[in-house]
Amino acid sequence: MTPLVEAVDVTRQYRLGRGPDAVVVEALRGVSFAVGEGEFVAIVGPSGSGKSTLLHLLGALDRPTTGSLRFSGRDVADMDDGDLAELRNREIGFVFQQFQLLNRTSALSNVALPLVYRGASRAERRELAGAALASVGLSHRLTHRPAQLSGGEQQRVAVARALVAEPRLLLADEPTGNLDTATGHDIMRLLATLNAERGVALVVITHDVEVAALAPRQIRIRDGLIEP
Repeated sequence: MTPLVEAVDVTRQYRLGRGPDAVVVEALRGVSFAVGEGEFVAIVGPSGSGKSTLLHLLGALDRPTTGSLRFSGRDVADMDDGDLAELRNREIGFVFQQFQLLNRTSALSNVALPLVYRGASRAERRELAGAALASVGLSHRLTHRPAQLSGGEQQRVAVARALVAEPRLLLADEPTGNLDTATGHDIMRLLATLNAERGVALVVITHDVEVAALAPRQIRIRDGLIEP
């Protein structure tokens, strides 16, 4: 399988404070793995294990301290801020635990937002956002605002927004964390279906072993290291 994202001996350190009292926190301590085109992977670990740091790296929101992180063979160390922004906008979709929807904006407009940065026309944005919402079963909720939707429907809107620009990689950060068990299972089935039907690579970051078990491959991380 062709690697879409590949990490080689990646570390990430954070310096807290200044001067002699500064503390260096090693969030990642040399991780290596790859995610193939169209693969479905779960990254699982307890709080403080390094999951969030890894998510930021995979989402081109941060760079490693040392090691190599490559997207389609290109090292992010060779990208400037503009390159990373374009990578996020064109190649990566994000789904968050807190949904991150604009409360005063309709579902259609929330989903269309990433297309604004792509320079799509208003008509094209409406057409593509409507199709994305239909793909997650919400064609009857186009004009509803987040407060008028259930938690599961809000997460479906977030999934549609992540997919509207047809990314190659979808990152889901604790996507069931704010949902009841049944609704969470529905969202995971939706993500798995979209992964299978669209061929978008799916990486789910979770502390829930039941959610992780739905992925064909699990990467377990603890104390900044991948467990064998």
